[in-house]
Amino acid sequence: MSVLPGSQSRPALPLSVLDLCPVPAGATPGQAIANSLDLARATEALGYTRYWLAEHHNTAMLACSVPELLIARIVAETRHLRVGAGGIMLPNHAPLHVAETFRVLEAMAPGRIDLGLGRAPGTDGRTAAALRRSLGTGTATGGEDDFPRQLAELLAFLEDDWPAGHPFASVQAAPTGAGMPLPWILGSSLYGGDLAAANGFGFGFAHHIQPEYAEEAMARYRRHFRPSRFAAKPHAILAVSAIIAATDDEAEALAATYDLAIVRIRRGEARLPLPSPAEARAYRYDADEELVRRHARGRLQVGSPETVVARLRALAAATQADELMVTSLVHDHAARVTSYRLLAGAWGLARA
Repeated sequence: MSVLPGSQSRPALPLSVLDLCPVPAGATPGQAIANSLDLARATEALGYTRYWLAEHHNTAMLACSVPELLIARIVAETRHLRVGAGGIMLPNHAPLHVAETFRVLEAMAPGRIDLGLGRAPGTDGRTAAALRRSLGTGTATGGEDDFPRQLAELLAFLEDDWPAGHPFASVQAAPTGAGMPLPWILGSSLYGGDLAAANGFGFGFAHHIQPEYAEEAMARYRRHFRPSRFAAKPHAILAVSAIIAATDDEAEALAATYDLAIVRIRRGEARLPLPSPAEARAYRYDADEELVRRHARGRLQVGSPETVVARLRALAAATQADELMVTSLVHDHAARVTSYRLLAGAWGLARA
């Protein structure tokens, strides 16, 4: 019975990266992807544990519509970092396709691939319908309510373990013998933790999306966890949004980008790239937008290393997280790398 990587005791709680592959205003998607490759190399050198890529569609702000391709590039550019999806939105994909994709990735980098699975679409409803080939009806089929069946089918393909007489019993996910990536369930509500616990998976909670459920979801996950062939004990990752700079004021200046980006997403304007701090500071929020901005700030940890580390340690203690995964929406790539470097040093990572 294996234990999920990162479960061993360490001097400091492990830190990991959740990358949305932001496309800054004035840059191309190719530059955004090059930035992600550079960040992966930098965070590996700093001692971060894993590097996950998100799945988002129908947006010019992010270049992570196909995280599997980014995973393949990053495992080729790194040596020890665990690389995976944070996550694959399973309702958007055929389970056999996901199984084969991640078997190929596991063959490319044995023992380094994580398969994080979510049930949200990662986009708007119409785009989800297009992804799921149901545009004619105007609705998405095979969606979130079908997630348990999709998950069971995916696991059967990954493990070559079908009930006798099942229609897919003769179908094998290729390449056979390639091994199996470690499965994780991702969520921002109680549902994901309950499902992860029942199956003996790792669990990643999106504090940066729905912080109010974090403590209860992670407590329930640990309380109801059933040891499995995947893990002997629970492993809970808390995903947080953070922006760190040398001083609180410098970090606040960088965070202006986050403020305007979130407001634009809420207004359905995701076709605009990630705004610069100057553009964001010049923007004038109306009353409703200001409410959105302030509410979103409750999901962001921003400040100097000392300020942010104190907040993150408090969050980790309150949720009993086994690992923290940090995402940073920063316009300037050098400032984003610096944010992760300052956090690693203040956190006490071994190689920082």
